[in-house]
Amino acid sequence: MKLVVLDGHTLNPGDLDWQPLAALGDLTVYPRTSPDVIVERIGDADIILTNKTPISAGTLEHCPNLRYIGVLATGFNIIDTRAAAARGIVVTNIPGYSTQAVAQMTFALILELCNHVQKHSDSVMRGDWNRAEDFCYWNEPLTELAGMTLGLIGFGQIGRQVARLAAAFDLRVLAAVRDPAAVSDAGSVELTDLPTVIRQADIISLHVPQTEETTGMINAERLSRMKRGAWLINTARGGLIEDIAVRDALVSGQLGAYAADVLSIEPMPEEHPLTGAPNLLLTPHIAWAPQQTRRRLMQIAADNIKAYRHGRIQNQVN
Repeated sequence: MKLVVLDGHTLNPGDLDWQPLAALGDLTVYPRTSPDVIVERIGDADIILTNKTPISAGTLEHCPNLRYIGVLATGFNIIDTRAAAARGIVVTNIPGYSTQAVAQMTFALILELCNHVQKHSDSVMRGDWNRAEDFCYWNEPLTELAGMTLGLIGFGQIGRQVARLAAAFDLRVLAAVRDPAAVSDAGSVELTDLPTVIRQADIISLHVPQTEETTGMINAERLSRMKRGAWLINTARGGLIEDIAVRDALVSGQLGAYAADVLSIEPMPEEHPLTGAPNLLLTPHIAWAPQQTRRRLMQIAADNIKAYRHGRIQNQVN
């Protein structure tokens, strides 16, 4: 069996062992693959694995041997899943591997907005503390989380883990869900609807997949209904927000801060609508990237392929 990894560098820049996948067949790993060589690199492979390299219907037409596509991530919008299904090609993803890491990143962003650790460290390194007239100083407003309201849009595995962490900070937690009666074990989380979360939360954190329904869900109208100065956190998908609307809300002060690990266009182009916006905190899509998390991802990818080979398909998305 021939396996090809189209963009292996992101998953494994050199600190992991490819052995879990290499043990399954003839493995070829390409660090990166540009659009013009996707078909060539897939060649006669039975199985391909991809993180962000897109697989279109046109690509599938030129890959008659292909029987399985493993997405090395939870989101699978880079694959034309309908075209794959029409050709009898199984598409799987990796759910649940990054729950702890993404929840951790959510609070890393929140806490940075609260305490501005990096800005204050940079100030100290510039000698500002040495020159200070008092024993301490702060250059940015400092915020205590206790008693604030955190609103979760999405209450799946990651949303639930964020809620558990929030309890340690004495935050009131609201979660927008379709049917509160269908949710079990919500603990102290108050289950409600999206308009209530938008209206009441001091901090809103996004934890839904990007679909036709959720794309651009944080738009000018919803931003206008938030508390003035509320914070918006996005560790889910950049396309959940309307970039220009968020930029305008930051400029006007309606939105107090936007902290995100994801963008609508990745990598970030120079002319991205958010470039230069005030009170903006961006990281380069790293929430999923701790070594322990990536090792878990690789093992689940291997387990998915083993299950497929034994006729017990798991984590299929098409």
